[in-house]
Amino acid sequence: MRRISKLTRVAVGVASLALAATACGGTSSEAGSDGGESSGDAKGLAIAYDIGGKGDQSFNDAAYSGLEKAQKEFGYKTADIEPTEGETDADKVQRLTSLAKQGYNPIVGVGFAYGPAMEEVAKKYPKVSFGIVDSVVEGDNVASLVFAENEASYLAGVAAAKATKTNTVGFVGGVDVPLINKFEAGYKQGVEDTNPKVKVLSQYLTQTAEEGGFSSPDKGKAAAEAQLEKNADVVYQAAGLSGQGVIEAAATAKKWAIGVDSDQYKQEALAKYKDYILTSATKDIGDSVYALAKSVEDGKPLTGTQTFDLKVDGVGLADSNPEFAKIPGLSDAVTKAKEGIVDGSIKVKTE
Repeated sequence: MRRISKLTRVAVGVASLALAATACGGTSSEAGSDGGESSGDAKGLAIAYDIGGKGDQSFNDAAYSGLEKAQKEFGYKTADIEPTEGETDADKVQRLTSLAKQGYNPIVGVGFAYGPAMEEVAKKYPKVSFGIVDSVVEGDNVASLVFAENEASYLAGVAAAKATKTNTVGFVGGVDVPLINKFEAGYKQGVEDTNPKVKVLSQYLTQTAEEGGFSSPDKGKAAAEAQLEKNADVVYQAAGLSGQGVIEAAATAKKWAIGVDSDQYKQEALAKYKDYILTSATKDIGDSVYALAKSVEDGKPLTGTQTFDLKVDGVGLADSNPEFAKIPGLSDAVTKAKEGIVDGSIKVKTE
């Protein structure tokens, strides 16, 4: 099953699925008006990273790919800002405010942790368009970019159930929060629907993001090693930067890992492990970020909840590893499952 990620298709899906898409907000040249000073320079998209920052080969890097695409197409100045360790909501407020004052438009907070800060700052800068990934924030000038992670995870569960030889597979979540619970729920359902005899081992690294659940490869590695010792031979991770440790542990044991958010088989930093990255449950964060930037550039900023699901290829399952097609029945089972989710005959749980 070849995953298609064309902007045109995603943009059409965004328009049709948006709860609201209005032309509030302004162009990048207007970004500094109403509650802040502008530099006067034409500035466009700015993104503020989630925990783990740029270089996580997953969530944040996917957002950066959208910034790169916008920068290349529109030729304007962009910015991407790293988080700080142990930062507070006040730190995020300061970061978003600074970007708005500098004249960036739109401004995207990458991750649900930006929710409270974005709600506060967006009210102060009504002519700036804001976007937040993985959370819903109310506001006439805010686009909430959310994904059907459970659907992609269901497909990952189907793949795991087809690939396992021990009838034991694993799931490692970065932080025990509703967003990551969606990944686990979809994965478990996909496994069970495919082969009820397969056991799923689940572990969360931390209870809060501040404890390093999304930014500690060592924690991910230890969790995966524990599951491998219990006979798991496929381990799926939804853990941000910590997921690199999961992949390393699986590859070292010559077992399968399943990546997340980006197609991790193609990530340069993970190249030495790629032979053991069976697939990845992907989220087209890059195209969602680009779609917001394009809407602002076109003078019709997206607002409201924008849902990216299997119907618009906003989520999917990568098949870059040649071994994916060699496992008996795997490709056909994934294709059938995707068709069932899209036509509504398969309802995927969120918790």
